[in-house]
Amino acid sequence: MKEFELKYGCNPNQKPSRISMEDGSDLPIEILNGRPGYINFLDAFNSYQLVAEIKRELGLPAATSFKHVSPTSAAVGIPLSDRLKKACFVDDTDDADRSPLAAAYARARGCDRMCSFGDWVALSDVCDVYTARLLKREISDGIIAPGYDPEALEILKTKKKGNYNIVKIDPAYVPAPRERKQVYGITFEQGRNNFEINEQLLGNIVTKNRDLPESAKRDLIISLITLKYTQSNSVCFAYDGQAIGVGAGQQSRIHCTRLAGTKADTWFLRQHEKVLSLPFLDTISRPDRDNVIDGYINRNEEDVTADGIWQRYFTRRPEPLTDDEIRAYLSGIDDVALGSDAFFPFGDNIERAKKSGVRYVAEPGGSIRDDNVIECADKYGMVMCFTGMRLFHH
Repeated sequence: MKEFELKYGCNPNQKPSRISMEDGSDLPIEILNGRPGYINFLDAFNSYQLVAEIKRELGLPAATSFKHVSPTSAAVGIPLSDRLKKACFVDDTDDADRSPLAAAYARARGCDRMCSFGDWVALSDVCDVYTARLLKREISDGIIAPGYDPEALEILKTKKKGNYNIVKIDPAYVPAPRERKQVYGITFEQGRNNFEINEQLLGNIVTKNRDLPESAKRDLIISLITLKYTQSNSVCFAYDGQAIGVGAGQQSRIHCTRLAGTKADTWFLRQHEKVLSLPFLDTISRPDRDNVIDGYINRNEEDVTADGIWQRYFTRRPEPLTDDEIRAYLSGIDDVALGSDAFFPFGDNIERAKKSGVRYVAEPGGSIRDDNVIECADKYGMVMCFTGMRLFHH
């Protein structure tokens, strides 16, 4: 296939729209089902790069959930605890136990379930039936993978009344070393970002605490690779083999850190016993449960435990999750990793990160205020690595 005509571009008024190779060669993809759009393909090609890079570096199957050209989470295929299975809504099946790829998907899709609503999924490996069965239950726009088992493909084809977008990509495809784009009719050209994120990048430890275990190295690598495909500015919290909070696209880095930290806190609190035992009505859908859980934890648009409201969602009125309970629960969290796509200019980022259990930090360094940031990290016994490399992505 030399080119694929899209329904329209980013917006309905942006026509004509298509994808093709600049040199006229065949596209490195097959569209097995559906008709992906412009933003779908932006998500597909960015998300596949992310999981392919994690798999290449860590040697583990990887999955990511993308929404509007940024990852909500990325994860590798390691087993889930019973508590995490319940928080990710996969405790009613053993599919996540039967395939490392399914475990990676369950983690990635279950992390920030509100942001993942209507997502694009990327898998590093051939999609198996266990992963397809988990994916079938979720609201999603499409998937990209290097292949699909026949039964898995048939399962996925039933989504969205047969219109689910399924893309197969050639895993041997190597993109051109230069990339071009136009803005306002002006062509930009640059070398493709082939910078390799690996364990050697974490060798420059600048804090007094230099104890960096293998699990922390894994999580920092996941965090940094996730940042590489996240809209800048961006900060990513990672824990237990997955990104658990991504703050992206903010002008201020502290706002990125606060956003990522709040998402990480919500991920941890989804595993609080009060949340896991919420007495939902059988009629509540999975997306509605996501919204109610977020409201229960963060008390956003409505108090879901208030009289006259709880009856819509629960069989009985649940006890609220109090501020004291939240503080006590989060104070027990430790060993979280944090990556940043550019240097932290102030220690306030470290202060906020500490509240979400961060112990390990990887950032480029190079600020005139590095000494202040290192001093703040030392105050909390953190391990901080200066990578020397910015990871901006636009």
